[in-house]
Amino acid sequence: MATETATQTVESTSNGDWQAGVFAGVAAGIAMGALMVMQMRPVLEVAIPSMYFLSGGLAGFTIHVAHGAVLGVVFAAVATTRPNLSTGTSLGLGVAYGVVLWVVLAVLVMPVWLSVVGSPANPPLPNVNVTSLVGHVVYGAVLGAAYPAVRDRL
Repeated sequence: MATETATQTVESTSNGDWQAGVFAGVAAGIAMGALMVMQMRPVLEVAIPSMYFLSGGLAGFTIHVAHGAVLGVVFAAVATTRPNLSTGTSLGLGVAYGVVLWVVLAVLVMPVWLSVVGSPANPPLPNVNVTSLVGHVVYGAVLGAAYPAVRDRL
């Protein structure tokens, strides 16, 4: 006589990773935005809002933080490929991610986008700006440091 034992396995899916990406991305966007207010105000007041046919600093800051949130979710997707992600590793990954974002989005995509929409703040292509690089590194550092802390609390 054979006996069978049924074992039920419950897999849990968590929204913690992408939610942590949103929260960390918002925090990082605010940190970078604060630097931009002090050092690159025309980018917030003219360039970013004109990408969406808007104007003004509030629109620019809001859009910038929204971009930060979306890009935070992309970071979360990348970070989840790293098993046992420590805060230090996440910080390094975040800084590297910030540099990649700067090269792809600020240096290449933004000048093309602003040219297409006829923005008065149309920078040259490529738009190599060290102040922008520093801002993106700060974004990546805050994102990388905040992500595991937020993820572990969700």
